[in-house]
Amino acid sequence: MRRSGWVWAAVSMLLVVQCAQMAFVVHRESLTFDEGDHTFAGYMMWHAGDYGLNPEHPPLVKLLATIPLLGRNLWVPPLQDRQFKAEAYLDGRDWLARNDGSSQHLVFEMRMAAGVLALALGLVVFFAAREWFGETAALIALVVLVFEPNVAGHSALVTTDVGVTLFFLVSIYAFYRFVKEPSAARLMTAGIVAGLLLATKHSGILFAPMLVLLILWEILTSQRGQRGRTALRLAGAFAAIVLIGVAVLWAFYGFRFAARSPGLKFPTVAEYSEPLSHFDQSVMSGFARLHLLPESYLIGLVDVKRMAQFYPTFVLGHQLAHGVWWYFPLVILIKSTLGMLALVLLSCFAIVTGRLSKPREIAFLAIPWAVYLGVAMASGMNIGARHILPLYALAAILVGGGVAALAAHSRRWAWVCGGLIAAHIVSTLLAFPNYIPYANEAWGGPKNVHNLLSDANADWAQQLYQVKAWQDRHPGEECWFAYFAWPEIDPTTYGITCHHLPNIDAFWLGGAEIVPSVIHGNVLISAGDLSGCEWPSERMNPYRSFLTVKPDESIDDGVFVYRGDFEMKQAAAVSRAINAMQSMWKGDAKDALPLARQAVAIDPTDIMSQTALGDASAALGMKDQARQAWAAALAEAEKLEPDAQVSYVPDLKEKLSKL
Repeated sequence: MRRSGWVWAAVSMLLVVQCAQMAFVVHRESLTFDEGDHTFAGYMMWHAGDYGLNPEHPPLVKLLATIPLLGRNLWVPPLQDRQFKAEAYLDGRDWLARNDGSSQHLVFEMRMAAGVLALALGLVVFFAAREWFGETAALIALVVLVFEPNVAGHSALVTTDVGVTLFFLVSIYAFYRFVKEPSAARLMTAGIVAGLLLATKHSGILFAPMLVLLILWEILTSQRGQRGRTALRLAGAFAAIVLIGVAVLWAFYGFRFAARSPGLKFPTVAEYSEPLSHFDQSVMSGFARLHLLPESYLIGLVDVKRMAQFYPTFVLGHQLAHGVWWYFPLVILIKSTLGMLALVLLSCFAIVTGRLSKPREIAFLAIPWAVYLGVAMASGMNIGARHILPLYALAAILVGGGVAALAAHSRRWAWVCGGLIAAHIVSTLLAFPNYIPYANEAWGGPKNVHNLLSDANADWAQQLYQVKAWQDRHPGEECWFAYFAWPEIDPTTYGITCHHLPNIDAFWLGGAEIVPSVIHGNVLISAGDLSGCEWPSERMNPYRSFLTVKPDESIDDGVFVYRGDFEMKQAAAVSRAINAMQSMWKGDAKDALPLARQAVAIDPTDIMSQTALGDASAALGMKDQARQAWAAALAEAEKLEPDAQVSYVPDLKEKLSKL
């Protein structure tokens, strides 16, 4: 067989491995945090033209994933005119529970439809690496990508992370091909794939500064007499790519500005952007007023900026009320295989020593990599490695080029690099099939990652099948379960009968089960709730006492089982405070008051409990009791870290000033 035949046989085998790995991994995983939201929003786009249920993410992946549902007459819950996020999460939960239950047949079909993007990513990595660094480099890059644990863990989930990774890489590659050999067809291709990028995730707008810097590179490295002409040609190309890309984006919204049909609840861009800076408000409102971008897309941009303002961070065992610039560099060190880290360093060595000498190709890897990482570091949204997956795809190509160059230089380098690739593969396979909580051996592996990082780095709520299996092994035993995605996902759909322990999402999405002050028996806590990663301060985490207790069992390195007698004062108070606030929002202060009083009696230091008591008392005209409760809440809130105080202190001061 000719060399090309062997190459394509190897590529085919790697893609088969990638596909089989995706199918096996997601078949054993329950819904992850956002998938019910995404899938329901996609279905409603196809069937009702409703772009307002999940505007924080553009349509492409949601539409692709729900293609298998076309032509099926599924039950749809009646919309209840709730805030769009609550509507999407809760209706998505009920929609999947009713139509799919715990079998997840429909979910599997949608996940595999989304998984097409991961297979396409593998092919683009291969073709880009082959054109830039040769066939050997392309095969190495594909091997590295297929066995990259973060990419593998998210490849077939109905989320935007692999999709945006694919279209970032395709957009960079398409622009490279245009720069190398300009033509109208290549320019049109670059514009179309840039539009697909914009339609996948809002971070796609980062392609604009990447393009600007790549254009500057091309101008500065062109012949001195040709710089003016190069600048003019590439400036025109930039404008064309933007125009074509925006047109493609509009196509995914049906060339319609309005996010929803008249009569359905949805904020205006001006209303929703009020918490932003005056500059951001003006820009977003101006875009909306001129209909430059679809309303749903603009609301999504605003939502991302709103979340980034005060998004808490759990890192190295501590909960912070703000982001830290070094978070994503640390995530790379923890969640990349040691083999991958060493291969990247060796590839940089190959560049510095001149063994890998492809200035344009290296620039098309390094500039987007630096821009993406720089913005991620400055964003303040310190969630998970899934948010920086494009860095891994670019690194795989760099590794392919670096390893191929070093191996060609000497057989000794070939053995060293081969050993590191083997280490990369082995480390990944040791975590199979539970890739989401991957951490490398230097940081204690997957079993320790929950002590270092949280959210999708350790637990994206995907363990319900394994929790059900644990319950089946302990028949008749009572259990209490703090589940990271409650109430967005209901464990009872999977046959889990544990009582619900409260989390912060139960506060805004609808109620909590009343918790006793002392629990006897089994307490199960998801890694996300154990870390308290969604609370603005670790002082407010009702499960922080468990951080110093060794669990009796670990379920998929993401749910921890504790047996014994446990004081649960704070959780008991929070459960009552949440229900009191829910009653207040329904206009029922009389039901709220006794719950709030119980909460304060159990834990007078809990901010939510004192706030609920103040709100209920004020609504019933009991001003002295309201003042006392709000003052107590304010005193506790002022003990929080300064950034955490923003969530409570201004509101409490305003309430007190109005009495």
